Formats: sequence, C-alpha cells, structure tokens
Amino acid sequence: MDENSCAGESNVATEHLLTSKPENLRWGAFSSEFEPVLEVESGDRVTIETISGGPDQLPDGASENLLPDHEAFIASNKPILPGHIMTGPVAVKGAEPGDVLEVRIIDVKLRQDWAWNMMMPLKGALPEDFPVRRVINIPLDRDSMVATLPWGVELPCNPFFGVMGVSPPPEWGPITSIVPQPHGGNLDIKELGPGSTLYLPVFVPGANFQTGDGHALQGDGESCLSAAETALIGTFEFHVRKDLSHTMPRAETDTHYITIGIDQDLDDAAKQGLREMIKLICERTNLSREDAYSLCSLAADVRVSQLVNINKGCHVMLPKAALHGASDAVGKRL
Repeated sequence: MDENSCAGESNVATEHLLTSKPENLRWGAFSSEFEPVLEVESGDRVTIETISGGPDQLPDGASENLLPDHEAFIASNKPILPGHIMTGPVAVKGAEPGDVLEVRIIDVKLRQDWAWNMMMPLKGALPEDFPVRRVINIPLDRDSMVATLPWGVELPCNPFFGVMGVSPPPEWGPITSIVPQPHGGNLDIKELGPGSTLYLPVFVPGANFQTGDGHALQGDGESCLSAAETALIGTFEFHVRKDLSHTMPRAETDTHYITIGIDQDLDDAAKQGLREMIKLICERTNLSREDAYSLCSLAADVRVSQLVNINKGCHVMLPKAALHGASDAVGKRL
C-alpha cells in the first residue's frame, strides 16, 4: 500500500496520495481478484498518479522522456490482458454490492510535456481505409495548456481520464480494460473532467476503483483508435451512495445530467443511453415516460463517446435547466 494521508479540519476530507510506483499499477485488466493498494473512508480524497503506454505504443524517442515510474514498470511487467496501465484498486470502506460509488473528479493535471496518438491495422473506426501502424508524438505546453500537432495546428488541452471503473462482478473473472462495461472502464467521455461526477454501480465489497488512460484531448468518437494519450494526475473524492441503485454508469457536470449506453451495436448503445435518461427523468420528476421521451427529443443531446473499443459508447446529455428550470438547476445533484 502506498498512502500518504493527513487528517484535515472538521468536515474536511482526509487526503491521500496514490503514486504510480509499479506496485500500485495493474496492466490491462479489471478483476475482483485484485487486492486493493489503498483503502479509504467514504468522503476521502485521493490524488492518483497515472502513466500511459506500453513499449509498442510509444513514439520513437519516447524512452528518453519517460517518467521514472513508467520506465521501471514497463521494463519489468507484462500486460495481464491487452489494455491500459491503470493505478489502483482503491477500496472505499462501506461500499457493498448494490450500492453506487460516487466519484467526484476534483482536479486533473498533465504530468508530462508530450502525448502520443496511434493507429493500428484492423482497429479504429475505419480499419479498411487505414491498414497501417502509425504513432505520432504530440508536444504539450503545460503552462498554456496547448497541444501542438505535427502539422503545426495548436489545439487546447482538455485533460480527462478515459478509463475510470470499479471491479466487475466476481463471476466475470479478469476482463480487459479496453471494452467498456456496466462497471465503467474505458468510457472515453471528454465531459468527465474537473468538476464532473461519475456514478458507478458497485459489484464487490469496497468497489475497488481503478483509473488510467490519460487524455490531453480527444474528439467524440476517438475515431482512429486513440486520443492524445499521456500521463495525468487526478484528485478524486469518493462517496458511498446507499440511496442509489443504478445498474449502469451515470455522470453529471454543473450543467448537465449524463446517462451512458454501451453495446457492440451503436444503435443499441444509443437506445440504452436514452432509456437510462428517461428513467433518470422519471426518477427526479413527476413526468410520465412519454413526457420524458419528448423532453429527450427537445432538449437532450445524444453523443458518440467512442467507436473503437468493441463495445461502442453513447452518452446522453440533458441540461439540468431543462429538467428543473433555470433558477433551480444550480446545485442539483443525483
């Protein structure tokens, strides 16, 4: 266990640091068999360091600029399953199957001044058009928060974690981090940056949260297979919610409620996201299902999260003001 904690003042969350030392990392898999590397109380905050990329994914010359933990980890470890390098698990005391883990994303920062983007044969949204392997290096300016693409265009950074999830049900065994599932995982939703909250159904005692797949920026769809992949450091606040019983991940920002659909068929992923939003609307209002469906058509945006991870992702975003009225939307939480 790698933990630095300090008890704050009354009503102030205890803070912990979980570093990216090799013993705190899991490569490629979520599993109920993984022992937690840190256990915290509900309401605690954990700052988590992450790294990104195995030897076959990194651009030429990257080995000279790797963080020490990154270099040490890939030199002495192999993937459990094909997938991402993740930090954790973090167990939250009191979380039990059937509960929901509320993950407040307090802060996300870049850890290094470069990112990588990769395309591979037989992968991505257009594998028949691009049967090639290509990896590019993308410089990042951490002061101006700008990424400079190899052809000279500058794009603003929007750092967020592509992978955030809890342990899957024990009967699933170890599963790859590549494919998003009801436990979360590789959601790739760029709205889940600082100030947002992710709600994950709990399947094992402690929930066992893992995160990784840091993105400096990404477009909806993540079309060529990857985003601007990089090392991040994030601060998360965990709350056990026994008053909620979601069977799929949900999320929210200051301005929007977000429901999530996951399926190998993009149409079915969109349908699931819409059904989840109709359910959310009916839970929080006295509207009928028909009224909720109409409201989705009038005010909700159905967005493609990603197209490239076997299970496709869609997320439905409903402005809180459309549900509560503009004057009452501020401060509303699931």
